[in-house]
Amino acid sequence: MDLQLSPDDLAFRDEVRAFLRENLTPEVVYRSHTEVHPPNEEDRRWWNSVLNRKGWAAPSLPVEYGGTGWSPIRRGIFERECRLAGAPELRWQGLRLIGPVICEFGSEDQKKRYIPPILEGTEQWAQGFSEPGAGSDLASLKSTAILDGDKYIVNGQKIWTTEAGYSELGFFLVRTDTTSKHGGISMIIIDMSSPGITVRPIEMINGDPSTFEVFLDNVEVPRENLIGEPGTAWQQTKFLLANERTSSADIDKAYGDLRRIRAIARREHKNGRPLIEDPGFRQRLTQLELEVEALEWSVLRVLCNAPSHHPSAASASVLKIKGSDLQHKLTKLATDALGPRALRLYTREQAFNAQISALWPGYVPGVTHDMLYMRACSIYGGSREIQKNIIAKIAFAM
Repeated sequence: MDLQLSPDDLAFRDEVRAFLRENLTPEVVYRSHTEVHPPNEEDRRWWNSVLNRKGWAAPSLPVEYGGTGWSPIRRGIFERECRLAGAPELRWQGLRLIGPVICEFGSEDQKKRYIPPILEGTEQWAQGFSEPGAGSDLASLKSTAILDGDKYIVNGQKIWTTEAGYSELGFFLVRTDTTSKHGGISMIIIDMSSPGITVRPIEMINGDPSTFEVFLDNVEVPRENLIGEPGTAWQQTKFLLANERTSSADIDKAYGDLRRIRAIARREHKNGRPLIEDPGFRQRLTQLELEVEALEWSVLRVLCNAPSHHPSAASASVLKIKGSDLQHKLTKLATDALGPRALRLYTREQAFNAQISALWPGYVPGVTHDMLYMRACSIYGGSREIQKNIIAKIAFAM
């Protein structure tokens, strides 16, 4: 594999950089660089709209549905440059997860109804998969959807539903047949404002409610909101999770973390010298730089060789494990670089409105918050243990 960018790709990178300089404001960049999760919702919707006008909002979608048609290399360039420039991170759930599922498995009416608002960012999505007792073993889910004339009656509970409190719509896994474990599961689209839905925030270790519990009590959902035929969601779910786990390698965030760490290390001191000059610290940083670059090319190799750039389950699991491991290392090194300043935890609002001083410089807010949030990256999207089981199962089958 050629590890050099072509002249055309370099020209594309320059085009992206120029676009970012022209369209991002200093205020948006500052809020993005704090790395607080969830990011500012108004910023994300605004940026989604800006990118859609350019035709760049949805690299994950097929061209006929508003996608860019970029190669994996160009998608990687775009995502990295956006991260380094401080662009708001767009919501994955619509653009990377349910959007491709609707394009692949949805009806024509569903594509016409849901894809344009995903592109524009006017409707955001929640992913209703995990349940109490059905996280690692997702196929054990208990939520039901019973057909009643022209509608489904949905009952159940979902947990760890990221950003459900900020979403207009949700895609939920439900059981339409109680006699079959995998074959009884369907995917259905639900309006989050429907009567019978209760959304309750879960405060995370960093102090912010980025995930939620969702209770569904006799929620009426139009029959046409079911994606595909009843009982076909397991194939849709595997398709979706392969995309999610590859994205969870978080290459663009890793490069942003490296830049942040270098910026901190140039300003913090150890033994009277900038931390970046300390041999032990430089060795840790260099090792992580090499690991990030190696993972980036691994992701690109997998995507370039996969049919339609959709990776296999085993490949996605390998990338997810390594990406999670790197996020743990990177966010720890960032807090280590801050030294005692890392003891101060800024909440989301405190980070966005921090008073900058010599004691608390602008690079401090968000670092510890991000480190604590990223403890979960080896769990969400399928835990590390589940990923290893997937790899072992597929390898044994070969």
